[in-house]
Amino acid sequence: MRDPERLIIANCSGFFGDRLSAAREMVQGGPIDVLTGDYLAELTMALLFQKKLKSPEGGYVPTFLKQMEAVMGACLEKGIRVVANAGGLNPAAMARALKAAAQALGLAPRIAYIEGDDLMPRLAELQQAGESFIHMDKGIRLADSGATPITANAYLGGWGIAAALEQGADIVVCGRVADAALVAGPCAWRFGWRRSDWDQLAGAYAAGHIIECGAQATGGNYSFIHEVPSYRNVGFPIAEMHPDGSFVITKHPGTGGLVSVGTVTAQLLYEIAAPTYLTPDVAVRFDTLTLTQEGPDRVRGTGTRGEPPPETTKVCINTLGGHKNAMTVILTGLDIDRKAEIVTQTLFDSLGGRERFQTVDVQLVRSEKTDPGTNDEAFAYLRVTVLDPDANKVGRRFSAAVVEMALASIPGFTLTSPPGEGGPAVVHWPALVANRHIHQTVCLDERPAVVVEAAWDCEPFSVSPTTPEIPPVPKGQSVRAPLGRAFATRSGDKGGNANLGIWGRTPEAYAFLRSFLTTERLKALLPDCAPYAIERYELPNLLAINFYIRGLLGDGVAASVRSDPQAKTLGEYLRAKVVEMPAAILVTQPEAKEMR
Repeated sequence: MRDPERLIIANCSGFFGDRLSAAREMVQGGPIDVLTGDYLAELTMALLFQKKLKSPEGGYVPTFLKQMEAVMGACLEKGIRVVANAGGLNPAAMARALKAAAQALGLAPRIAYIEGDDLMPRLAELQQAGESFIHMDKGIRLADSGATPITANAYLGGWGIAAALEQGADIVVCGRVADAALVAGPCAWRFGWRRSDWDQLAGAYAAGHIIECGAQATGGNYSFIHEVPSYRNVGFPIAEMHPDGSFVITKHPGTGGLVSVGTVTAQLLYEIAAPTYLTPDVAVRFDTLTLTQEGPDRVRGTGTRGEPPPETTKVCINTLGGHKNAMTVILTGLDIDRKAEIVTQTLFDSLGGRERFQTVDVQLVRSEKTDPGTNDEAFAYLRVTVLDPDANKVGRRFSAAVVEMALASIPGFTLTSPPGEGGPAVVHWPALVANRHIHQTVCLDERPAVVVEAAWDCEPFSVSPTTPEIPPVPKGQSVRAPLGRAFATRSGDKGGNANLGIWGRTPEAYAFLRSFLTTERLKALLPDCAPYAIERYELPNLLAINFYIRGLLGDGVAASVRSDPQAKTLGEYLRAKVVEMPAAILVTQPEAKEMR
């Protein structure tokens, strides 16, 4: 018997390539009502484009099909609905493949698919209608960029999912819906929410954001690694949703990992900018929700407030930005700077000069130690990256030129990889489109398609953030220690930008963080971030500060020249910085004791 006051939603995927067995684990590990899977990132759309080029029936996420073959029968038997964005660029083909797989298994699920996000066939029409697709960071119109779009997908909301479930769909295949809509849609269906139920929708979108990245909410990528009991078989997250929009985040019993206020806070801060988190259905105020540890591996979220969404929705456009290749030379021992200079000058002399390439990036990573204890401890790394519209320039011609220096250059010359052709540099182009142009088409069996419009008239209003009382900065003894001995972080990419969230365990720690970590201080601590515009946002309800660093990742993951193009390491980089801070706020752990 289903509990009318609770909807149990389990997520089995945070990206294309996540643990294949997770779907089976979530279905078999305990009672759930809905199984969701998030497979799409900005770069994933470009990867799926290549699959669709090879076959008109391609363009969806093939691993989802394998997962469904393993659990489809059990889901039907247990009444578990499945909602996933694995349709990618071809939800209809994904639905056809699922139907064929079901028939081979002797099953007959009702499979719905949702279209309307793919704007590629409509780009010219929309531009003529006044949609300029202006780059959200660069302020350039798409038509003036000279770029060649290969994908263009609007972020859809959850009302199409709700309509599909209302029609009786057992499996709902989506394309580029907002990640957290995979939770909001089922909630709106089960609890009968209206479009104006802003706070309920906000709670569902907050919960959806928490579980959308899989095990990142259950101990994965968590800064305080000493708190996680086990990294073996880390459980995937579950959101127990309630009619008022409140929720409990948990995981199946007997699995590894951890669900705590800290792990949930970490995921809330992942890939966000301002505390107002914009979605197609509601503007979620992350600075209003409250997290409480309800019990072991159970964190309750309450009080989330919502505002009407903007009149536009985000469009993920990927364009061809030429081709990219990179080679890394190992520099060893003494005279590292001079060795780097010799390699760089000799290489580009042989290639006809730097100016022959559209973009050249040379990074010297100084990781060598004085009086090294091992051979590897004597290494520094010179990474040379080139980008150009001409694939021949940056292909074997470039990488072979690096190899040809092997016996005629610096002592100890060696490389980290053999020569390669490189690959296309896919440039992410974030833009907005008016909601009046967007609609979702819900297709199920032979029934007439249901059309759900994105545009909806509502009066705008704003809510106030939660303002908990914050004590003064602790006085007394201070120590020099890494920031990470008192604070946790989570960082990630948003196209060409990066976010860096940092939070404390106690109000006293947050009091210090708020007064200490200004934008100017962050730039001083992370000098490689100093050239970029940085926005700073406070979330006192989470004891957190979020920094949004514009342009750090260039034109996005596939075109970035950084060693870490997704900014995954940025938070741990900050935690390693040694600063003066109150001894009272240090987190008690073996590593912290050693630092004292």
